[in-house]
Amino acid sequence: MHYVYVLKSLKDNGSYVGRTEDLKIRLVDHNKGRVESTRDRRPLKFMYAEMSNNIKDAIHREEYLKTAWGKRYLKHRFKNDSA
Repeated sequence: MHYVYVLKSLKDNGSYVGRTEDLKIRLVDHNKGRVESTRDRRPLKFMYAEMSNNIKDAIHREEYLKTAWGKRYLKHRFKNDSA
């Protein structure tokens, strides 16, 4: 399985989109500061994940969520999130 996931920084209120084959381990890595791109943005809140059997589909979805349209989709998806 391939996962595309979204984290929210509780420090700067920004989001992070990533992809992994092991979501549980990757989330632990993020929260322990083992991921350079989110190390200084901790604490992080898990927001969302999508699962795919095909890595190409997961890569495509990750790239989409990082575009202006994808960011707009996520903003709309989480418009009622309080944290």
